[in-house]
Amino acid sequence: MILILFLFIAGIVLLVLEALLPGAVLGVIGGIAMFSGCAIAFSRFGLGGGLLATLLALAILGLALFLEFYLIPRTRLGRQLFVHSSNTSTSQAPIGTEEIIGREAEAVTTLAPSGYVLVGGKRFEAFCASGHAAKGSRLVVSGRDNFRLIVNKPSSS
Repeated sequence: MILILFLFIAGIVLLVLEALLPGAVLGVIGGIAMFSGCAIAFSRFGLGGGLLATLLALAILGLALFLEFYLIPRTRLGRQLFVHSSNTSTSQAPIGTEEIIGREAEAVTTLAPSGYVLVGGKRFEAFCASGHAAKGSRLVVSGRDNFRLIVNKPSSS
């Protein structure tokens, strides 16, 4: 009986810690501990004892998760541990391809090969297809992919 209780408690503690230290390892070990406790309860106490132990384990787990996700975040310590804001920003896709390809760009940062450029007074993330470009370099927009411009050093003619 003590082994079963130990496995249930260890499993619940590990499952609760999984929410604080994500990575799935603690959750998997906690789940295995809970399952092992239930399996031992079935083998030692039969169907009735095993079902009772399983229901008890699920009830304790539900209580632990309720405390962790409902009550603890409302405490002063919980407000410091849990993230309560969300990112509402959106990616700035470059303006229409036909409007920007062929225009001159200025490197705002060093492009090695990625960095930022100014095109028409707007800052864009860019990839320099011709390699490294120093800050302040004059470049030409040659294309774009999903979220950045493709720039090249101007050809000498």
